[in-house]
Amino acid sequence: MSVALPVLHILVALGDGERHGYAIMQAVSARTDGAVRLGPGTLYGSIKRMLEDGLIEELDERPDPESDDVRRRYYRLTPRGRRVAKKEIGQLATLVREARAAGLVPKTS
Repeated sequence: MSVALPVLHILVALGDGERHGYAIMQAVSARTDGAVRLGPGTLYGSIKRMLEDGLIEELDERPDPESDDVRRRYYRLTPRGRRVAKKEIGQLATLVREARAAGLVPKTS
């Protein structure tokens, strides 16, 4: 299974724990220094497909129901989602190695 880049960003954002939609958007933006910003349509369309594909699941329980907005939905990776993320990241690592060998990766200072 190959996933779209927004889906991969969401998988990575959920890799270290559950989050609600807006927190996923913030995590993606922070991890990419603002280079990637998922809009609501992209985010929630991707989440819908990811739920259908079994990559993520919606939590029944809320982390802190007393201080949380009841409209927020929280998501976490499924074991399948974690496997898919690892496979995709591995393929990207291989691609980066090949790009580096071809002189296509900029040198960092």
